[in-house]
This record gives sequence, structure tokens and C-alpha cells, in this order.
Amino acid sequence: MKRRFVLSAMPAALLALTGATKPRRAAKAPAQLPLGDTVQVELLTDLGTIVVELDHKKAPITVSNFMRYVDSGRFNGMDFYRSMQLEWGTQPNGVIQGGLQDFPARLFKPIAHEPTSVTGLTHKAGTLSMARLAPGTANANFFILLSDLTSFDADPKSTDLEAQAGYAAFGRVLSGMDVVGKIFNAPRSATKGIGVMKGQMLDPKIKVPRVQRVAAPPAA
Repeated sequence: MKRRFVLSAMPAALLALTGATKPRRAAKAPAQLPLGDTVQVELLTDLGTIVVELDHKKAPITVSNFMRYVDSGRFNGMDFYRSMQLEWGTQPNGVIQGGLQDFPARLFKPIAHEPTSVTGLTHKAGTLSMARLAPGTANANFFILLSDLTSFDADPKSTDLEAQAGYAAFGRVLSGMDVVGKIFNAPRSATKGIGVMKGQMLDPKIKVPRVQRVAAPPAA
């Protein structure tokens, strides 16, 4: 019962921090730089570097949106601001969440939702996925999984609309899961956060001074 309760509460918890602050006028997106089937991005955080690979072939809308923030420099100075730690399952179990929650003027228009039932991706340890309110409201906030949480995948057979939509997975961590773990275990405020989020907010937040493309290594 505990496992089922936490899973049913997790989507609401993830959503509550995204879309809480919205720009009065959405910023104009820059011209898109070329993207191949995959693109690699380096997040240089105060605790170390995380390198991720984004699956543009399978999740073109979500990856194109993420790369607009990267290529325009709008992710520079972003924060990881939340560590949601689950008590059940194999530890560590949960997610870290980051993005532009504190920078509403940097946001572009929300994007269409790309469910895993369409992309074929799944929520496993190291996966990057978009945080959102309702489907179609995701912009610049995302989360990284510390553990397999396939309950975040879209379930078209479910009678619950949220479960039908799931979350939009769009990439994976190539290196730096140790840094993800450091962020996950960073100090949290006992008082910050609303409702189920209380106690999940990082204090201080983990700064990400620079987010940039990196060249993929040549194929062997």
C-alpha cells in the first residue's frame, strides 16, 4: 500500500514545481542549430560535471526545445532545486529536479507533450524527463532519475488521464551519475516546499553556471 500511495502522489509532486512561475510574455525562440539523431550536452554544476545524451530522433519536439535553452545560453546559471527521495525500493530511489523555476523571463512557449508510448523511451535510472503541469505545459524544468520508475511511462490503457499521458523522457546521463548522487544527497530545507514537497527543496540550491553542447566522440 505504501508503494502504491507514493507512486500515485509522485506525479502531483513533480508537477507542483513546474509552471508555478510563468513569463508574462513568452520569449522568442532563437533559430535552431542543427541536430542529429542524438546530441550531447554538458552541465557544469557546482558539484561536478554531468554529460547527457538527448535522443532527438525519438523525441524531436522535446529535444529541440531543450537545445533552444542550451544554445541560447538561457540555461547558464540555472539551478537544481529539488531532491525527491523515496523510502521504498532499492536505494538511492527518487529524482532530482532542475531548470528555470526562478527565471520566468527566460522561458519560451510550452511545448507539445511527447509520451513514451510514442517515443518508445522509458523511465530508467539516469533518464532525463520533462516536468510539467498538464500535458502540453512543459518548458524548461526537467528531472533526472536515480532509479527505475517506469510508472512515469505513458499507459494508454489507464483510465487515469495523467497515467495515460505519463512524462516525456528525452535523454539519459552518459557520465556524472556520481554528481547526480551528490545533488540528490545535498542538504534540504526542513521547512521549504508546499504540501508533499515540504522537505524536498535543496538548501542551498545547486548552481549550474554553464550548460553547453559537446562534440560526441568519433565512432569506433
